[in-house]
Amino acid sequence: MQPLSLALMAFLFYLGAASWQGLALARRVPPRDLLVRALALFGLLCHLPLAATLLAPGDSLLPGLSTSAVLAGALAVLVLLLVSLFKPVLNIATGLLPLAGLSLLAAVGLPSPERASGMTPGIALHALSSALAFALLAIAAIQAVLLGIQNQALRHHHIRGVVQSLPPLTTMERILFELIWAGMLLLTLSIVSGFLFVDDMFAQHLAHKSLLSLAAWVIFATLLLGHHRLGWRGMRAVRWTLGGCLVLLLAYFGSKFVLEIVLDRG
Repeated sequence: MQPLSLALMAFLFYLGAASWQGLALARRVPPRDLLVRALALFGLLCHLPLAATLLAPGDSLLPGLSTSAVLAGALAVLVLLLVSLFKPVLNIATGLLPLAGLSLLAAVGLPSPERASGMTPGIALHALSSALAFALLAIAAIQAVLLGIQNQALRHHHIRGVVQSLPPLTTMERILFELIWAGMLLLTLSIVSGFLFVDDMFAQHLAHKSLLSLAAWVIFATLLLGHHRLGWRGMRAVRWTLGGCLVLLLAYFGSKFVLEIVLDRG
């Protein structure tokens, strides 16, 4: 099957799952967790072959923009489906699944720089931990948006609609920080493995990615320390989470976009 056809099918499955969950969140339809998971899984099954296709042999060590977008999207959906079996996080699908589908459609149309067939275990560890860290922290960002909506609604005594469908505020905050802790562990592994296994990062135009990744790490570390020591929560936690995710987005995709699309240095 053609890549565009697979990408379109994945997008439609993702959109269907997100639409139902969004309507359930707005209390327009009854919750159907099994239906949402099934549609998202069908989308993921269309998504994964494209990731395998883009991982073609070539002459570059690290994945390009299109490959990174496809891998990160697939991992984010997979992680969400797995976590949703144990935690009430399926509402995140409302925002995550359309983004995964749109990024997949966009990635299919982007040039895909090739990478080395002989990727070393260290480089593979760096690439996988980077993608997983971004996937978890992207999920945390959408959780933060939902938490912010809930927090603002409760402050203004609006307790109908979406707020009624969300878990209690304390549960939402606990899940947010659990996601950030898990993402931070993987981000730490990604940064350390990058310095250990990626040779001459400045020559490979990776200095900016490293600096932005470190800046994101500092933001999340500060948030976790502030939460533990000073009791940071609510909208402050939301703002710090979204700020850290924005910096990480620039690190992982902004730099690749500039190098591969704007400067054509793929």
